[in-house]
Amino acid sequence: MQEIIIFALGFIACLAAGSTGSLFPTGDWYKELNKPSWTPPDWVFPVAWLYLYLALSYSLVRVYGLSDNDFFMIFWALQITFNTLWTPIFFGLHKLKLALIVLIGLWVSVAALIISAFYLDWIAGIILAPYIIWGSYAAALNFSIIRLMPKN
Repeated sequence: MQEIIIFALGFIACLAAGSTGSLFPTGDWYKELNKPSWTPPDWVFPVAWLYLYLALSYSLVRVYGLSDNDFFMIFWALQITFNTLWTPIFFGLHKLKLALIVLIGLWVSVAALIISAFYLDWIAGIILAPYIIWGSYAAALNFSIIRLMPKN
């Protein structure tokens, strides 16, 4: 029962972070941005985030009861904070450079999260590993949009 509660709390935290997408939708502004040719279609984003939210929640279950999990828990909370901040900054404020700084913070916290996960539980580390790839891709996309839209 405790595992279900931990998973649910983790998933609720992830959904709360993801809900900023409904508060600050992409809209016409995003559609009109100059984006690189390798920008994924819109349907990729919810699929990727669903996997990542499930992975984050399940990794939390696997690591929560382990001793020496302090760094994992800190970086889990830190990455969800950066995750929550990016959408309002990018889509709400249209501050592309500030959003990239947030993404760099997210990337560092995700890297530390994955390293601490591998230290504690290799399965948690494996299921979280795609997050660093997605974060790298998102940062490259954000950076490319800045380059294509230098006034921002």
